[in-house]
Amino acid sequence: MLLSVLDQSPIPEGSTAGDALRNTIELAQLADRLGYTRYWVAEHHGTKGLACNSPEVLIGPIASATSRIRVGSGGVMLPHYSPLKVAESFSMLAGLYPARIDLGIGRAAGTSPKVAFALQRDRRQAAPDDFREQLDELINYLGNRTPYRLDSPELALLGSSPDSSVWAAELGLPYVFADFINPNGSRVARYYRQMFTPSDLLPAPRCSVAVWAICADSDEEAELLSVSFRMMMTLLFRGQSIAVPTIETALRFLEEERLLKYQVPAGRRIITGSPARVREAIENVAQEYEAEEVLIVNILHDHCARLRSYELIAREFGMDN
Repeated sequence: MLLSVLDQSPIPEGSTAGDALRNTIELAQLADRLGYTRYWVAEHHGTKGLACNSPEVLIGPIASATSRIRVGSGGVMLPHYSPLKVAESFSMLAGLYPARIDLGIGRAAGTSPKVAFALQRDRRQAAPDDFREQLDELINYLGNRTPYRLDSPELALLGSSPDSSVWAAELGLPYVFADFINPNGSRVARYYRQMFTPSDLLPAPRCSVAVWAICADSDEEAELLSVSFRMMMTLLFRGQSIAVPTIETALRFLEEERLLKYQVPAGRRIITGSPARVREAIENVAQEYEAEEVLIVNILHDHCARLRSYELIAREFGMDN
């Protein structure tokens, strides 16, 4: 089983977006040294707590600062963009860093309806629901089935609902399910495997799963570190965007709201614990999805604790030997 990183570039309270992006590059360098397979950066807009609006802008500096690890998007939200422009941007990256660039594509807005509207070039009418057509067009560009001659990144489809598995299976694409958004995706992943159609891009199904995992030296410390994310997401579900709060702020919030840590955010799977406990949980999720690869995502206020979490997981899986 391969282990990779999905980074949302969290902005800790008291820091700037620039600090968060520099933290991302530092974490990518550590992941490269530790032996993680991929380092993917997410796309979010209009949020106070997440810094990366443009994965294609951040991927180049990360690839330049690392030497081995594959670098990509997790993902580019295609409905906001021209498929040709996305193909050209990632073709440039693939040309600069051969055999190291991934293009993960998603359908979600990655933002609020208001900001999604602001991202549209033509605001005279609602954006069309033509994701499948956009995806076909993108694949044609990257497959050089048009007059454009492009270097090709490795393409993958991301999702957290059945629609994405249908398209990934029909088109013969690698599939990445966001368990950290929807922890009930094993049936979706099973459908993808059963219905997969081999393609020029992929001869057999390849399924990955992205999971929340926070690792520390003890179960208690890991659970304590998780409260910052729990407060942040609880408020996000209420329509309030904040920077990643300190542990002290988050504990006060949970106490004032009379919320138990393990109850929030509702409907999310959050793996926390010591290295052995986290490894067991990650392996169980991978088995549940029959996944060849697990991408680990987390949000912590303390950047050093975040580095430590990925280091402990790598050590427990024997990756840093």
